Amino acid sequence: MQHPAYGELRPVTSYASVLLADNPNPMTLDGTNTWVLRDPDSRECVVIDPGPDDAVHLSRVAGHGPVSLVLLTHHHEDHTAGVADFVQRTGAPVRALDPTLCHDAEPITDGEPIDAAGLQLRVLATAGHTADSVCFVAEHDEPAVFTGDSILGRGTTVVAHPDGHLGSYLDSLRKIASLPPGVRALPGHGPELDDARAAAEHYLDHRRQRLAQVRQALGDLGPGATPRQVVELVYADVDPAVWPAADLTVQAQLTYLEDREDLRRGDIG
Repeated sequence: MQHPAYGELRPVTSYASVLLADNPNPMTLDGTNTWVLRDPDSRECVVIDPGPDDAVHLSRVAGHGPVSLVLLTHHHEDHTAGVADFVQRTGAPVRALDPTLCHDAEPITDGEPIDAAGLQLRVLATAGHTADSVCFVAEHDEPAVFTGDSILGRGTTVVAHPDGHLGSYLDSLRKIASLPPGVRALPGHGPELDDARAAAEHYLDHRRQRLAQVRQALGDLGPGATPRQVVELVYADVDPAVWPAADLTVQAQLTYLEDREDLRRGDIG
């Protein structure tokens, strides 16, 4: 059973399986990946990102309980809109970086170890896609990192101004790129990737290229260019359906360049 597979729990590692929400669109790719984690000897499980407010999906996820803990990678509704319903179904506590998303539990902190369902996870704060984005690193003999939207299984993620911040995102990509080789990336959208480090390095290269293209567009259009004018040049090969998100990404890029007084330089370091 390969990605995408709707309606069925798909095993990915000995301890992690994914249930794909049926909410595909240009921003969510095939839909939101809800991850169900448990050591093979554990009766309980951990759920990462219950997903949208979809009763059928949430019922399917809850059916793989009992759920001892819910973890959230960030606040976007395609990952969290179903949380209240899911808590009613399972009674599980909810933890996230943002205290307002927590239920009967404390917020998580960067570097914190989490022991649940016979597994050891480590919180890796990865601000950038959103201010509250985190990844969860599974300390296991099959190492993996649950990347939320910080790294996707296909394409690249949006850094939408003002909640998205490009400088923070580049720092977060460097964190992921510092993981050992061979740590799998288990993302919030799209198929799993064999090497999170390689994916992060690819993302960094992509951002370098985009920043160079934005600088070139500003040179062609003039410093008073609007984000949409830049989008029409730099993202001409991208589906126009996602241009509104590209507008916000370009604004994040422009803000990054302005903050660094970097309009005449070619590096992102």
